[in-house]
Amino acid sequence: MNMFRWARMWAVFVKEFQQMLRDRLTFAMAVGVPIMQLVLFGYAINMDPKGLPTAVVAQDQGVMGRSLLAAMQNSGYFRIVHSGMAEAEADALMARGEVQFIVVIPGDFGARLVRGEHPALLMAADATDPSASGNALAALQQLGTQALARELRGPLAALQPRPLPFEMRLQRRYNPEGLSRYNIVPGLIGTILTMTMVMLTSLAMTRERERGTMENLLATPVRPLEVMLGKILPYVLIGYLQLLLILLAAWLLFEVPMVGSFGLLMAMIGVFMLANLGVGFTFSTLARNQLQALQMTFFFFLPSMLLSGFMFPFRGMPGWAQNLGEVLPLTHFLRIVRGIMLKGSGAAELLPELWPMLAFLLVAALVALKRYRLTLD
Repeated sequence: MNMFRWARMWAVFVKEFQQMLRDRLTFAMAVGVPIMQLVLFGYAINMDPKGLPTAVVAQDQGVMGRSLLAAMQNSGYFRIVHSGMAEAEADALMARGEVQFIVVIPGDFGARLVRGEHPALLMAADATDPSASGNALAALQQLGTQALARELRGPLAALQPRPLPFEMRLQRRYNPEGLSRYNIVPGLIGTILTMTMVMLTSLAMTRERERGTMENLLATPVRPLEVMLGKILPYVLIGYLQLLLILLAAWLLFEVPMVGSFGLLMAMIGVFMLANLGVGFTFSTLARNQLQALQMTFFFFLPSMLLSGFMFPFRGMPGWAQNLGEVLPLTHFLRIVRGIMLKGSGAAELLPELWPMLAFLLVAALVALKRYRLTLD
């Protein structure tokens, strides 16, 4: 009877461990992915964003208005980055995504408050991402009862805020009902395309190398750029098919609006897909087998999903994480797709988000071509 032997088991263990150490990329991924997850979830993810950029349209420069704005800044949730502007200018800033809130203090705010007439204060919030502004709006309701406590003394003590001596009018722009699906469904377009475009391209090229068909391709007079485009463009068609299915579901099942130009959305998605396909092509030149290609795909997809603003509020992350997120094409694409579908943004408003994707596409294409030429040698 063949008994279990520790010596034989130990020999297999030593052999497998040595094999694992020889596969440096797999070993690096096994160590690097947990470290990356710990860093991102421990330091970069914040579900309670503060310091949100706020524009102020102060038609009343009186004491009451100044006290209210000071209380908002002291709460930590609001960071006034623009003031003394017209309401139309503030609306344009919100449409471009430069501010999260707009505070409009009417010209007779202080005088009407003193007379006990309950003037209206307008607070407009960019609700394309409800989770980014939810806690700030909740804190605003409490601030109203405390902000004017120092001013409402003596003969004005009767106006102490119980209830509020003014009316707080809240506008959730672009998503009046605060529906999370208006934020999630457009974001799924970017995350699904990121995963599939990078994965399909890297696996296709790596599979050819494993099966030996790459040598036949290298024997042909086809140039590296021609090979790259010929391999990438079929997956662009697959990406548009995926996009069609997602958009149909968005309209029919989730009733997500399409306020902007459908043609502009198609063009922007084309640039985004090419950028991700360039990454996949680069991974295929680095990976020696399909397992490594999958590992590198996951290593790219994880920070893209966490640092782009899809799962967690982008403005809630620390500065270094935001800088890293700005490098990723998914970050800019999420702003583009939400801008077109929910805000009706045009090409001029989306240009600040387009050029980083084009720069990423250029770098990814150059690296892929250089790596592919190395395989030719």
